Amino acid sequence: MSQKPVVDHRIYTIRPRGMAEFLDLFDRLAMPVLLRHLGPPLAFYTSSIGPLNQVVHLWGYDSLDDFEKRSLARDRDPDFAEYLHATTGLVLAQETRIIRPVRFRALEGRAS
Repeated sequence: MSQKPVVDHRIYTIRPRGMAEFLDLFDRLAMPVLLRHLGPPLAFYTSSIGPLNQVVHLWGYDSLDDFEKRSLARDRDPDFAEYLHATTGLVLAQETRIIRPVRFRALEGRAS
């Protein structure tokens, strides 16, 4: 389980038949910026059952203030603007949630 107390849970819905292009652009243009400002993601997935054409990613933060500072730095990075422009028309919807981990005694000390 995540050791970060604040997790940014994002779901992007991608235009049908646009996933390969989106993932390529994300990898080349967004990921370097995100790694620079946010650090590595906790998880990164695509959907295969249920709502299709979705990308789910989780980013961990030490606090809401940490989330806000890092997000602002990402958004101000000119390279991030290039990614946003390049993916125009590929992202149909975006959901963002801040979630917090639940600690269960039964899971403490177990390997992930």
